[in-house]
Amino acid sequence: MSTALSRRHLLRSLPLGALFSHFQIHARSQESTQPWITGNPSIDKPRQIALDLLKPTQAQIEHAWELHFSSIVFESYGFAPRCAVDAEALNEAVQNGASAAEISDLRESMMMNRNATHERERKEFLDAFHAAGVTCIFQNTGEEGNDPMRLIKRLAHFTKTTDALKPVLSKVTTAEEITALKKAGNAGLCFTTNGVPLLTNWESVRDELRFVSIFHELGTRMMHLTYNRRNPIGDGAGEPHDGGLSDFGQATIAEMNRIGVIVDVAHSGWKTALDAAKASAKPMVASHTACASLYEHFRGKPDETIKAICDTDGLIGICCIPRFLGGKGDIHAFLDHLDHLIRKFGPRHAAIGCDVAYTSRFDKDERARLQKAPGGSADRWEHLWPKDDYVTTLQAEQSLAWTNWPLFTLGMIMRGHSDDTIRQVLGTNMLRVLKANSPA
Repeated sequence: MSTALSRRHLLRSLPLGALFSHFQIHARSQESTQPWITGNPSIDKPRQIALDLLKPTQAQIEHAWELHFSSIVFESYGFAPRCAVDAEALNEAVQNGASAAEISDLRESMMMNRNATHERERKEFLDAFHAAGVTCIFQNTGEEGNDPMRLIKRLAHFTKTTDALKPVLSKVTTAEEITALKKAGNAGLCFTTNGVPLLTNWESVRDELRFVSIFHELGTRMMHLTYNRRNPIGDGAGEPHDGGLSDFGQATIAEMNRIGVIVDVAHSGWKTALDAAKASAKPMVASHTACASLYEHFRGKPDETIKAICDTDGLIGICCIPRFLGGKGDIHAFLDHLDHLIRKFGPRHAAIGCDVAYTSRFDKDERARLQKAPGGSADRWEHLWPKDDYVTTLQAEQSLAWTNWPLFTLGMIMRGHSDDTIRQVLGTNMLRVLKANSPA
């Protein structure tokens, strides 16, 4: 394919909302054969760090850009770009006596859907989405836990975002919708929650699980069985003693399989995840994790558990958290984990679930203007992060920035993976699992 044709093909793949800004931002970079340059230092600096680590040839870069932006890129778990908060509105809320909970909810709403009401933040959001070349994100739309009222808040925030930005950004629930988005040059969010909604009435198993269906109707297509702590379903990854999946957990998986909600064990303990894989009749996932055989961290998964998940015809999403990857925790470590999955378990079972987000470059200045808000510094209940001695670096974190998605494709090319393998990892594996979990 000629350079001119490659450029036209790339432009046809862009989200419509970012198309105009692409012509402005990328004209000079295309002429100088530096397609990674956007003009936004918050995107360009991390890209340069990754390129300095990878040391690709110009031909490899051009191949990566063509392959990445022509592929369906479906992130197995992550976050849409975050908006800058509105310091003036937050300060006004503090002055009016808002509680710590109200301030927290307002701040989170701003970060997740200010793009619906603020032109600068909308442009920043769409430009970052374009730079990443992502078609769809399995978007976290539920705060960690099982309380339906807690889970529903982020679901509301991202419903507002997709309602306001469609057709440029839409809520999607099927693999076919995602394929159509790619053809139209738009993007989407598919909703997941960090917990199964439970009523805690405990009248009966059937009654306790009835909100799974309700959240499915609201668009949720994947749920964590646990976060880091123990719950009635099983044990979280942070628990020191993993008792595995409970009897109620078995019923929960059966109900998720029946309704069409993907089982996710990213935050589950190793035995709980293994038991879940044996129980699930549908392909399941560990959507954002790492390979514990390469670096033994509690948020990774050992090969025995990975194999069991693959045996469901599911997948493992490798995350971009340096602390979970070991070594230098940079893009090379990330690629090592992907390589291990692809070569040992097959390209059909590998994906990328970054678990990191781009944050608007204007957020720092807004936060510098914030007044002191009510609230304490107590550890959040659900986190349960065992201590380790890992020390991260700015280089590691920036080389794995969310907007570096095209460089993840570049890295796989440099590791010798075929275009077909890379397309599977980028998105078609996650499409397959979503489709296989759809009710008949």
